Amino acid sequence: MSPESLWVLCVLLFLDGATFAFATTPLLLQYGKYHAPWEVALAGGLASALGSAVQLLALRWLLASSHPYMRRFAPSREKLEAALRRYPSASFVALMVARATPLPDAPLKLVAAVIGYPVARYGLAILLGALPYYFALAYVGSRIHVPGWVLAAAVVAILAGAGVDWLRRRRRPRA
Repeated sequence: MSPESLWVLCVLLFLDGATFAFATTPLLLQYGKYHAPWEVALAGGLASALGSAVQLLALRWLLASSHPYMRRFAPSREKLEAALRRYPSASFVALMVARATPLPDAPLKLVAAVIGYPVARYGLAILLGALPYYFALAYVGSRIHVPGWVLAAAVVAILAGAGVDWLRRRRRPRA
């Protein structure tokens, strides 16, 4: 199987959706070079939505877990309450719009997990939001051929930035 294969993209987007979704944009720009934008949007959107549904289930499991070792992976009670105050309902349209933009959707995902939002409905909202966004990125990738090493460097920079932010927050004194 070729690294440019649509199946490889689907596996990568599924894994990306099931984890932290750091590589979605570079992957779509890269694979837009090899496939029609509608193919990338449809196949990639489906794979990403399935991965996001798996992530939602995992997040629910983490939040419901009574095992002490699992509590350290779950968000703090304060973060949950803050997310619930900011986003009182994780509606279908809100989830869809959040996925259709480059804005982070973690707060809505957290609310969806806490309130027990239906997984199938969640996946559908993610898919419908991903279709236009993924199409646009694949189209840009088909027109502007950004070298693969630049896209890989962008992913590394994003991960490094997230790591620095995480370290900075850990060092901050707690009030």
